[in-house]
Amino acid sequence: MYDYIIATSSTSDLTGEYLNEHNIPFIPYTYTVNDTLHEDDCREESRQAVYNGMRAGDKLKTSMINEYTYREFFEKLLKQGKDILFLDMSQKMSASYLNSTKAAASLQGLYPERTLYVMDTYCISGGLGLLVKNIIELAENGAGFDEVIAWGEANKLKIAHRFTVDDLNYLKAGGRVSNAAALVGTILDVKPVLYVPDGGTLDVVKKVRGRKSALNSLIRSILSDLNRNGASGTRINILHADCIDDARLVQESIKDSFPDIGQIDISSLGVTIGAHCGPGLLAVFYLCDKRIP
Repeated sequence: MYDYIIATSSTSDLTGEYLNEHNIPFIPYTYTVNDTLHEDDCREESRQAVYNGMRAGDKLKTSMINEYTYREFFEKLLKQGKDILFLDMSQKMSASYLNSTKAAASLQGLYPERTLYVMDTYCISGGLGLLVKNIIELAENGAGFDEVIAWGEANKLKIAHRFTVDDLNYLKAGGRVSNAAALVGTILDVKPVLYVPDGGTLDVVKKVRGRKSALNSLIRSILSDLNRNGASGTRINILHADCIDDARLVQESIKDSFPDIGQIDISSLGVTIGAHCGPGLLAVFYLCDKRIP
């Protein structure tokens, strides 16, 4: 067992089972469903309940984590007498990152013998989860604190994030498409394909007609990356917001093209990103040589 702590947030979209199995502390983001406050507990059944509710008309809002809450979380870990590596989603996606760095700085003088390293991951959702998984694997295989930090900094921009969504109205609510674009796109059955570039934002890079075309575009981009990088042993995370059949379609397409691919995990998308993109979002994450939209 390594002698430091690797912690994350619920926006890594790792399953509760994985977090518990590997003893990873996480700080939960909060969300409201029709004005009732909830904590993101990373449980599959909680995620499914949220998407069922959204399809039935529930309105969701998410909240950033404030500095005080981060400070409480960090101090509880620091009292264990170990150095800490904390990984949350990209600062471009939430002001929470700035609050976490402020909280960490406020504790430095109280725990001068300890290091609390807050990494700006430039990742979100399952991309952040994949970064955490790789760092945990290194740690469990004997890597030291400085070594896992160095690996994370060197490889965080090598994690591809590819998404498609089914309903433009959720992107409209989040300000990523205009009201007019959402209306026209809905009428014409336009489906956006999204990507996280090096800057850590979530950008629309392509618009196609129909869900099938969106999935095919997603698959073509993934296969292109894998052809360029070599697929053998590559680990892939597929996350879905109540569209398991589409997730399995992408999984089988990758396996058919690359029989020597590594493990392909499928799980539900976390609530924080799902609230902004809606049911039907499908996302795929994997290591590559560089991010190419």
